[in-house]
Amino acid sequence: MKHSIILCGMLAAMFMAGGAAAADGAKLYMEKTCVACHGKDAKKPLTPEYPKLAGQNAAYAERQMKDIKSGARANGNSAAMKGVMHLVSDAEIKALADYLSKLK
Repeated sequence: MKHSIILCGMLAAMFMAGGAAAADGAKLYMEKTCVACHGKDAKKPLTPEYPKLAGQNAAYAERQMKDIKSGARANGNSAAMKGVMHLVSDAEIKALADYLSKLK
């Protein structure tokens, strides 16, 4: 039990520290493993079923990520993202959405 509490504290500290760098969407795209499924340039996803994210409307992308995180969106491939989204803060989601919207 003691080890679990320490581990939870360490993980929380890591993620809070990551929030300080939330303005860097490109860095977050790599760190949060978006690149694994959506491709290095967000234009060539791993499978045709995954969306191309480059140039996506920022407000739309932010809403989709938040809905997947909260469970409000639970269709299609959202289950694959649900496992990752609990590691992404709302500030990081916003930074990611802004970054993706600027890719051409």
